[in-house]
Amino acid sequence: MTTIRQLSFLVAIANELNFSRAAEKCHVTQPTLSAGLKELEAQLGVMLVERTRRSVQLTNAGNEITERARRVLADIAEIEALAAQHGDAFTGTLRLGAIPTVGPYLVPHALPLLRARYPELKLFLREELTETLVSGVEEGRLDLALVALPHDLGALQVEPLFDDGYALATPPDHALAGREGLKGADLAEHSLMLLDRGHCLQRHALSALPGGELHEDESFSATSLPTLVSMVEEGLGITLLPRLAIDAGAAEGHEIALTEIPGICPRQVVLAWRKTSPHVKRFRSLARILRETRQMLEART
Repeated sequence: MTTIRQLSFLVAIANELNFSRAAEKCHVTQPTLSAGLKELEAQLGVMLVERTRRSVQLTNAGNEITERARRVLADIAEIEALAAQHGDAFTGTLRLGAIPTVGPYLVPHALPLLRARYPELKLFLREELTETLVSGVEEGRLDLALVALPHDLGALQVEPLFDDGYALATPPDHALAGREGLKGADLAEHSLMLLDRGHCLQRHALSALPGGELHEDESFSATSLPTLVSMVEEGLGITLLPRLAIDAGAAEGHEIALTEIPGICPRQVVLAWRKTSPHVKRFRSLARILRETRQMLEART
């Protein structure tokens, strides 16, 4: 009979396309992984993986069976989670994924509340881009994801948390610094330094001002908000910073000017999880804590 272990080996190989890395992910030796794959292929009577000295790739059958295997493993994870929940809904582990423009500015501040209310719950946080987080939740690698809309989240269940606005970050002597009533037309004359295109914030920022066409400084892109802040401080350009990051202290200690922009469209920060997850009660409790944390950050600035 096909085993869960064999399916997990196949999925790991499909994810990594490298036997050595797949073995590390499964916490087994490479010979053990190879043997498990051969046993699976023998039981199913079909080749799943083509392996040469230079490459590893799945056969057509391997691709189709891997997709089924992902769903099977996700269902098994939910069975185990459901059993654990009947024992104590707020113990065990919770695997939370978060986009880099939200996670580090919200989750660390929420941890004291989470630990005080649910001391037996262990939270594991991974920072990834939205597309990777969505697939991670769908495949069961993550329990839920902290992301920002608008973005296509497929069939995931969504719990709105809060709206996150922006402020214009400029050098203190910039022409737009401190200007009241900024409009899209004012910013359209300047190019914005933004994050790499893989970050959803890049797309959100460019569409934040209705009626104003914003332009990206294509000579530069950053991988993190701290890098953007440092570049602005050095006088190399201007950018839009999320209000959450500002309230969490991202601009503290930097000589930059933050200017409010009336009428700017916020992004919506949400939690997303599989509709079939048995942890909905736990997720909604986490959502309440994250909302409280956002309110505390806002109140302190």
